[in-house]
Amino acid sequence: MERFAAFIMRGRIHAMSAASALALISLFFPPISILSTGAVALVTLRLGAYEGLWVLACSSLAAGLLGLLLSGSFQFALFYALILWLPVWVIGIALREGGQLALAVEIAVLIGVVGVLGYYLYEPEVANMWLNILKLMMPADAPIDAEERLGVIAHYMTGIASAGTITSLVLGLFLGRWWQAILYNPGGFKQEFLALTGHSVITVASVATFLVAVISQGLVSEIAWNAVIVLFVLYALIGSAVMHTIFAAMKLAKYTVPMFYITLFLIPHAMLPVALIGLSDSWLNLRKKHSKSNTL
Repeated sequence: MERFAAFIMRGRIHAMSAASALALISLFFPPISILSTGAVALVTLRLGAYEGLWVLACSSLAAGLLGLLLSGSFQFALFYALILWLPVWVIGIALREGGQLALAVEIAVLIGVVGVLGYYLYEPEVANMWLNILKLMMPADAPIDAEERLGVIAHYMTGIASAGTITSLVLGLFLGRWWQAILYNPGGFKQEFLALTGHSVITVASVATFLVAVISQGLVSEIAWNAVIVLFVLYALIGSAVMHTIFAAMKLAKYTVPMFYITLFLIPHAMLPVALIGLSDSWLNLRKKHSKSNTL
């Protein structure tokens, strides 16, 4: 990874080549998109907004040309530019100038919430749109009640899709910051991540959004629930930082920390209590008594 990060930082051509090539590969293996986004983030974080914008623009052009040559379409390049590269450039600037990882993550999540609200303004019948898409993906031998289940899921697909995009975006930012730390500030990213916490104003707004989702009905409740799904990303990340700090303070830290992340990967439902821990950390400061003994 260090060699690849060093390759990206050799110049604009290297960064552009890495970002655009990885974007194309991600069409066949989507997780690779995090590497592509990380390349744009690294340049922005290290060299500033201007250089980051150059790489973003050139990568979009290169990806578009590659798309036209290989598949006859440039739409995926437009998707990258607007959905991933441009937002990571924005939050990369926020992190570079403000020096607060938490603020950058909060901005990313708020972009996702605004995206949810904007989409409902653009397409009032969002649930029906998602239901039609999900039906196309439904196998022929699906259970009788499958369509009914899809009808329920469709009401929350906007939040799910937005949360997935924001997760990819934030992971790309984390990767870029980690690469930057490897090259120029060893151990810096670890300290930033373990200190990740939410601002009280955002936490209060998140709780208020949840209460609106529970108390209200109809479209208002649906929009609020979709916003809550996006906000879940923020508190899952904060909760992970809290739990990492706590497990790292144990005698068997070299086992407990990896097992924590393996558990989250194998049992996604475990993210719910982790997110609740992240939400409560804004008031309880759960890491305070463990911070001194953290060694991982």
